[in-house]
Formats: sequence, C-alpha cells, structure tokens
Amino acid sequence: MRRVRPGTPASRGGTGSRAAGEERALASVAAGDRFEGGEPADTPRLWHVTLSVSGKEAPLPEVRRALEQLAHDHPFLLTSRYAVDHAEIRYWEEARDLHDAAAVALRLWGEHRQTAGLPPWEIVGLEVIDRATYHQRVAEGYGPPPASPVGVHPF
Repeated sequence: MRRVRPGTPASRGGTGSRAAGEERALASVAAGDRFEGGEPADTPRLWHVTLSVSGKEAPLPEVRRALEQLAHDHPFLLTSRYAVDHAEIRYWEEARDLHDAAAVALRLWGEHRQTAGLPPWEIVGLEVIDRATYHQRVAEGYGPPPASPVGVHPF
C-alpha cells in the first residue's frame, strides 16, 4: 500500500496532475522559519495506555516470566501488575492519534502471546489518554495510581 499526503494526487509514474516532463516547483524555507498554525495534524503524540487482560488461572511464576519477557522484547512497557487470573500493562505509546494508539494496544497481547509465552487471556479493558490528561489526573490526585517501580509486580 502506498501512502500519500492528503490532498496530493496519488500518481504511479503515469498520469498525474502535471504534464509529461513538467517539473514540480519547489518552495524554499529560510533557516529559523517556524510552521504557522500549530502542530501539523499528523505529528505523533504520546498516549498513556493501560491494557487489562484476564482469563483462566495460570501459575503465578509463568505469568511473571511471560510479562518479563514481554517487557524485555518491548522496553517501552512501564509496568505490569499481575495475579493468577488477570494482569494490567501500562506504557507510553507514540502515535498520530488516539485511534492509532488504541489499535496498537489492542494488538499487543495477541501478537506477543506466543513469543512471550503469555497466558491465553482476553483483553477486558483499555484506557488510552493523552499526555496532558494523564499529568492533569495525577496532579489532581484522581488519575491512575502512580506506577509502582518500573517492572513486573504482583497486585
């Protein structure tokens, strides 16, 4: 699949918006010039993700080992909390918008179930909030509890 900026024609070397042999005009930008109008819409942002999973009981040492393997494979994971029948994974995701961050989060458990040896649990909860909301909640004392030290911990 070929990605094209919105509003630009998707030419595959054949007919486009320019006549054959016509050059595209380039616009120069002086050093130090700033983009007017704020951040471009497709600039990645940070999203705080909390993914909750649960299912049939699994041996606690196996759950811990699997979550440690997931954290090793993907060092972006902040913290994981676990019990014999459920777990919660918290991390920061860089994505263009909430939809992209949520899509990545919803694939995380299933895509790494086999390689990390994760239990066959299902996703039962997902929260994705932007960085400003996360920090506002923490400052007001009603946000997600501050992450226990980074790593894998029992509930």
